[in-house]
Amino acid sequence: MTQTIAPRLRTLVLLLLAATGLLLTGAGQASAHAALSGSDPQQGAVVDKAPAQVSLTFTEQVSMSDDALRVLDPKGKRVDSGAPSNVSGTTYAVKLHSGLPDGTYTISYQVVSADSHPVAGAYTFSIGAPSSTSVSVSEETVGGGVVGWLYGFGRYMSYAGFIVLVGGAAFVLACWQRGSGVRALQRLVVSGWLTLTAATLGLLLLRGSYTSSGKVGDIFDLELLGQVLQTKTGAALVSRLLLLAAAALFISVLFGAYDKREDEEKRDLTFGLAVGGVVVAAGLAASWAMSEHASVGIQAGIAMPVDVVHLLAVAAWLGGLTALLLALYRAPTDNALDSVAVRRFSTVAFGSVVALVATGIYQSWRQLGSWSAFTDTTYGQLLLVKIGLVALLVGVAYISRRWTARLAETVPARAKVVEKEHAGARAGGSSKRAAQLARQQAAMDAARQKRSRDSDPNRFGLRRSVLAEAGVAVVLLAVTTVLTQTEPGRTEEDAKAATSAAASSDSASGALTLDMPFDTGGEDGKGIVTVDFDPATVGANEMHVYVARPNGRAFDIPEVKVAFTLESKDIGPLPVTPDHITTGHWSASGVQVPMAGEWNIAVTVRTSDIDQVTVDKNAQIG
Repeated sequence: MTQTIAPRLRTLVLLLLAATGLLLTGAGQASAHAALSGSDPQQGAVVDKAPAQVSLTFTEQVSMSDDALRVLDPKGKRVDSGAPSNVSGTTYAVKLHSGLPDGTYTISYQVVSADSHPVAGAYTFSIGAPSSTSVSVSEETVGGGVVGWLYGFGRYMSYAGFIVLVGGAAFVLACWQRGSGVRALQRLVVSGWLTLTAATLGLLLLRGSYTSSGKVGDIFDLELLGQVLQTKTGAALVSRLLLLAAAALFISVLFGAYDKREDEEKRDLTFGLAVGGVVVAAGLAASWAMSEHASVGIQAGIAMPVDVVHLLAVAAWLGGLTALLLALYRAPTDNALDSVAVRRFSTVAFGSVVALVATGIYQSWRQLGSWSAFTDTTYGQLLLVKIGLVALLVGVAYISRRWTARLAETVPARAKVVEKEHAGARAGGSSKRAAQLARQQAAMDAARQKRSRDSDPNRFGLRRSVLAEAGVAVVLLAVTTVLTQTEPGRTEEDAKAATSAAASSDSASGALTLDMPFDTGGEDGKGIVTVDFDPATVGANEMHVYVARPNGRAFDIPEVKVAFTLESKDIGPLPVTPDHITTGHWSASGVQVPMAGEWNIAVTVRTSDIDQVTVDKNAQIG
């Protein structure tokens, strides 16, 4: 029976690993948890004179290196001076050189959010008038590429190692103490320790490149590693490694000396291992809670211990499930898993599910903040997938509980050496021959017992349901890993609200900007005319008109005229002839708008004595 199921088990594992890989591949760029909520100058703004500094406001505090905030002129040369500084709260600024010429400037930022994830972006603003620029905004990425994929894979493996290590050890200690002598369970827990240790070391090396250059060559840069060790994430990873040293001692006692102790000594040792194991496991879980989502935002003091409980519950359930599956398939016939151990794990799993539901509800409220975030944000959509997988897992676990209730404990019969020796004597052979026959008889008895045990329909049903649980658990762990790299819904909605508020403020203050391409049909007759109207309300307004070539470079033309028409009230056209200020720039002050409404703004552009064209757009004024 086991031979029939083994190929299915391997196929399922391969499929689940493939699904995990796809999920992790899609998680490469979903790593920005702090979001840009405001800036001065704003994105796309055209200012009359060069600002003394550039400031950025984020939705949460971020950490910046000396090179984190850069301002580049149209040729790509840096024009910022000094290191960025924290102006107030979540606003950061960098000084600019004095006397900057007109043109389009690029602001590039690369920071690390308070929950340890890199954030990068870029945008442009212009002084005087827009111009062409050699800087490519689309190149500003962080947390992606090969290093980003490796970092995401390392996170997944660290979670998997933690779950197998903690859950496997808890299963042995709390549910099946006789399992401490089972070689397969020993290998499972040790492999969990090795996986978590290797993944932690890998994350420590990858961290510097992951949050900065993203280059594979920087993974072993000792200077970057030194900078990482001074950060909150670096301290958490080092603490995890120290706790893993204590975990190694726990494993050696659990599997080395525990099974050889007398009952009274074993009870005392069990208590000591339980206390020590909980402390080490909680410390390992805290290394995540104190450096990621739970450590920032509202109610961080409550969220961190809740996150620790959540991680421990996941490990007890899914790690114990892995150990149970292994024990069902690989336990030796003379130490087979009995129904008492299965029932104990069923109780532990039920308690873990209750803890998961309670802590999960709190975490969902804290990270989302509203019902709409479930469908309107990436984090909410992933959380719905996770909830669905948990519900499926609980449903399969319920089936497992039913099989557990029906499972009859089997006690393998043991061949008695005396009887085998008598059988050997009756066979008339020597003592050596009798021992050989005894071994053969023992092997035959073991094989018979194994066939009998495998043919038990209850045990077979439990195996299948636990295998299904394990498959769902692998996908669930992948989705959880992606969630930890995704911007929380509350943060995403706060950023959207801040952007909307800024847009509303601009609208209320009358920051009206219209871009209109034109083509007069003559030589050098193509370009873009931009009209800035401030404050775009009833009464007097300030108007600026900019003319640029298709490449963004400002240029002069013989004549520019503007006319305002409110067609719904038959008002206009009201002509305005702005004054020429500088190359490609015209201005008019005191432009009167008599009534609020949707006005048609028409601009007549003349590029030669005979070549001219009129372009227009509608805009709400007042």
